[in-house]
Amino acid sequence: MSYGNMNIPRKDGMDRKDEEEMNIYANADPIKGSDVKTETENSQTPQHTGSDTVRNRSSRAALVCLVLLCVVLLTAVIVLCVHIKTESTNYTEETKLLLLTKIFNLTEARDELLTRNMQLTKERDGFSSINLELIKHRDQLNMEKNELSESLRVKDRWIYYNSSLYFLSSEKKSWTESRRYCTERGADLIIINNTEEQGFVRKISSDVNVWVGVTDRDVEGTWKWVDGSTLNSGFWSSGEPNSAVGDEDCALNRGPGLADYPCNDAFQWICEEAILK
Repeated sequence: MSYGNMNIPRKDGMDRKDEEEMNIYANADPIKGSDVKTETENSQTPQHTGSDTVRNRSSRAALVCLVLLCVVLLTAVIVLCVHIKTESTNYTEETKLLLLTKIFNLTEARDELLTRNMQLTKERDGFSSINLELIKHRDQLNMEKNELSESLRVKDRWIYYNSSLYFLSSEKKSWTESRRYCTERGADLIIINNTEEQGFVRKISSDVNVWVGVTDRDVEGTWKWVDGSTLNSGFWSSGEPNSAVGDEDCALNRGPGLADYPCNDAFQWICEEAILK
């Protein structure tokens, strides 16, 4: 048997043909992987230029500026918010303080008014109490006065009229003696103040001539009442005073009015005592 052309398998499982091919590849010029990668990259990626580098740097700078601007704006917003919050808080506190002050002042004024009102109420109650006491006292005096006037009227013919007591004498005396009689009893000759009182005199005297408290002894022709007041000429009768019989310095009520007569003539008289209301 001829074994020259037979392929004897190797222990590692490779035949001769495979070995020869391996030797061919081994003897060939090796191609660096880096060269293959470079060529591949060169065929797929375009070449970078200088303008691309400048553009990238400008983009990064713009981004940084934008970020810084955002930070500044955010800081400004925060500061502004804090400022607004602070100012708002201060304004609110000032307003509250002002309102509290006004409320305090109004409260003090109200308390003062309430205190004053209480004082006035007490004073009013005190005056009311005093007024009641005065009313009682007045009523008591009126009652006593009425009792006194009635007693005088009954005992000594004194008549009460318009807050005065009047006495009409039954005897006759001169003007001077008549006045003395009245003053000894705490009264005086009557003073006629108005036409109503003159009518009252005519009524109680029944038109009898009576001495009244008027004279011109001090100054001739100047007629004055016993209290010093001047006589109203309207009280005279027609044609009076006339001094018809000489020295007529005293007056009496005769009929419708007054007439002058000599003071020593004897007539009835009327005494008057004023009583306070």
